[in-house]
This record gives sequence, structure tokens and C-alpha cells, in this order.
Amino acid sequence: MSVSTAVGTPPPPPPQEAPRGDRAVDVLIVDDEPTLRRNVARLLLARGMHVVTASDGAQAIDVLNSQTFDVALVDLMMPNVGGLELLEHVKTSGLNVEMIVMTAFGDVETAVRTVRLGAFHFLTKPFRSNDEVVVSVQKAAEHRRLVSRTELLERRLEQAEGFGELVGSSSRMREVYRLALGVAPTETTALILGESGTGKELTARAIHKHSRRRDAPFVAVNCSAIPVDLVESELFGHVRGAFSGATATREGLFESANGGTIFLDEVGDLPPLAQVKLLRVLQQGEIKPVGANETRVVDVRVVAATNVDLAQQIEQGRFREDLFYRLNVVAIELPPLRERKQDIPVLAYHFLRKHAARARREIRTIAADAMRVLENFSWPGNVRELENAIEHAVVFCAGDALTPADLPLTRSSLVPQVADTSDPADGFPESAFDLPFREAKQRALEAFESAYLSKQLARACGNVSEAARTAGLDRSNFRRVAKRAGVIPSKG
Repeated sequence: MSVSTAVGTPPPPPPQEAPRGDRAVDVLIVDDEPTLRRNVARLLLARGMHVVTASDGAQAIDVLNSQTFDVALVDLMMPNVGGLELLEHVKTSGLNVEMIVMTAFGDVETAVRTVRLGAFHFLTKPFRSNDEVVVSVQKAAEHRRLVSRTELLERRLEQAEGFGELVGSSSRMREVYRLALGVAPTETTALILGESGTGKELTARAIHKHSRRRDAPFVAVNCSAIPVDLVESELFGHVRGAFSGATATREGLFESANGGTIFLDEVGDLPPLAQVKLLRVLQQGEIKPVGANETRVVDVRVVAATNVDLAQQIEQGRFREDLFYRLNVVAIELPPLRERKQDIPVLAYHFLRKHAARARREIRTIAADAMRVLENFSWPGNVRELENAIEHAVVFCAGDALTPADLPLTRSSLVPQVADTSDPADGFPESAFDLPFREAKQRALEAFESAYLSKQLARACGNVSEAARTAGLDRSNFRRVAKRAGVIPSKG
């Protein structure tokens, strides 16, 4: 075993490469190849990190049991105790260190196994570049410290019922608040995961609101809503004459968000070239407008979101692995509403106050039988669907309390079924029968379109093309109808 002073006198670390935080990053390098240990140690020492080396897994276990590290770089194939055994020891012992596995025999099966054992990243030898190693260690250390910092917020979060516009006090939501509060004051990228309607944009806005950039712009972008041939222009801008129709130079959304936060919803839908340009922004803080010869510097904090499995997208060659690791420094997973049903009452009253005030209606409560309907429903459309149901009920409520008859009555699984009767007229609000036939029929048609299109999108996990195929419509027609029904936002 050797420490940093035994490796040689390193050159002074370049300021721009210095790791973030109040202290240097502590790294353990475990490899049975002396040359590799020495070279990697010098590389990290030059970046101002503290380095300790070990020649095999058994020696590393002794070191880990006696010292604290932020990151361990571990070779997979070593005599005595190998990398997988070391990973298992760290996991079962509860040691608080991020593990990066190194191997000359990289394959998908081994990478998946190491990640399941708790590895933060997987590096194939020989390394593609020195920067690959340095960035991996820096990101792992940053993630390790963020997790530690958020643990200090538990007492504060026990008293919190909401975070920004998010509402809920369940254990799953307290975990969301804990992670969001931990990452908010930093400049770290965050990846928000969750089904459609769970509140990913609200979480991103809350992170921005609690950050040092709170007074700067927050720009939300729905990547799936931008036509593929316009994505680069929308995000990074273009110069005059860059393409047909570009009659003037136009700044992109990254420049509009300069100094603030940009929220990239459905980031998995970005086309390949836009992914490359986004990676450049994250690595170097530079953008290059379409048709421009020079790059421009931007200061933007990126928060991304997706409701698809990016790991699967990577395997299919549809999403860059290096971009995924840049975005996935801190992952915040939003639970579906069916997994936090204890939050339904407080959410329902939150939306009741909101929409009753907006409609100028004196509706103060929700009847017990109506609340039972809400609590017993599965809500595949999540919080957004619940809000739509409450808004619908406010419109049709004739008294000062919401009743089951006021709730949406379509038999689709996407909205509550509030009546179980053989009489087809039962369950419809009385006010519906006061409307002319044509208007009542139009409202029923609109309700059907919204429910049907939402169901197809839910079954397709938000994939518009797949939902359109299932519905028997071409993609453009599906998007047009879905926008009209309010299922897909009309703006990105």
C-alpha cells in the first residue's frame, strides 16, 4: 500500500480542474498493475486529489476499514480478492464510498452486474482519455458528497408537507424533497425520473427556486414536442441564412436561460446530433448556433427529466452513454400516485382550493363518498389526472361540497367510475341534462378523446409514435388531436 507522498511530487493542480467542495477528493486506487496504479495516481494528484493505492482487494478491504474515501477505482480482475468481491464487501458492510470499476474485458453483462452491486461507473482499459478518468472520479465524489449533505436535511423535511408546488407528506415524497433540497444549492445536473403526470417540471422549478439562480430565468423545454429538424435551432439558436427560412439571427433557449436553469423534459427524445451538442454544453459550457463558425459561452444549470428507461435507450443505440452519466449525477425518482395514496386527500383539497378560487365558486369540502372514490382509484395519469378530475368536479358542482356525481364519469380506466348501475342515465351530473343535446354530446366527445388519447400514451410509456400506431393514426394527426384535447401541451 502507498499514499500520495510515495508516488512522487505532483505538479500544482490546474485551478480549472480542481474538484468542487470544501476539501480535496479522497481516492483509493486498487489494481495489481504497478504501472497503472502509478499513472492514475499521478493523474489524480495533479488535479489536487488525495490518493492511496492498494495492490489487491484484500489490501483494499483493510484500507477501507480504517480510512474514509470518497471514491475507489477498482480493477475487476485481481488475484486473491477481485473487484466483484470487493464490491460485495463494500455493499454488505455499508461503507460509504462510490466505486468505479476498471477492466480490460468490458462487456455489457459484466457492466450490468457491477452496477447492480452498487458500482457508480464502469471504465474499460485502456482508457479513452485522461479526462474520462478524472471526470468519472469527480462526478462520483460529487454524488457521494451530495448524498451525505442531504442526510442532514431529514429533521427539516419531517415538518415539510410540500416543496414548491409539490404537495404530499408520504415517505416517498419526503425522499423527493430530501434529494431536491440537497441538490438545489449546488450547480450539479439532476435527472428527474417518473411517469407522466407525476410532477417532474414542478420538481425542476422547485430546485431552481431553492438555488442561487432563483432570480434568473427558468426555461422549460419539452424535447419531444420540437420537430426533429428544428431541435438544434430551438435549443442552440441559428444565424441568418443558416437554412431556408432563417431570415434573421435568433438566439436559442440555452441563451434565453443564460444565468438561470433550463429544464429539458423528455430528454431521451433528443436526436443524436443534439445529444452531442448538449454534451458539449455540460462539459465546456459552450454552444454553437446552427450555421455559426464560432462557439458562445453560456452559464446554464441543466435539469433533465424522462419517463423512459434511458439504460434501455443506451443499449438500443438511441441515447449516448457519456451524456447519460453527465445528466445522471443526482437522480430523483417521483413515485406514481398509486404508490402514495395517503397523499390523495391533501392533494384533492389543494386542487379544490386552487380551482374553486379560479372559478370563483364557494366550494369548501369534498363529501366522504367522493373522497372514497378518489382514494380507491388507481390514477394511471397520476397527479395531473387527479387535478383534472377535481377541476371537472368544480365546474359541475351545484353545492358547497364535491360529490361523486360531480366527478368525471367516463367508463375509461383513466377517470373515476363513480356509479355502478344499470341505468345509463345514472352517474351523469344533473347539470348535463340542462344543456342542449349538441353541446352535451360535444362535451362527452371531448371527455372521450382526452381519456382515450391519455390511455394510449400511458400504455406507450409516453412514446407518441407508439401511441399513434396503437390508435391507428399517423403521428402528426395523433399529436394534433392530443394537443386539442390538452393531453399534450401545445407548447414545449
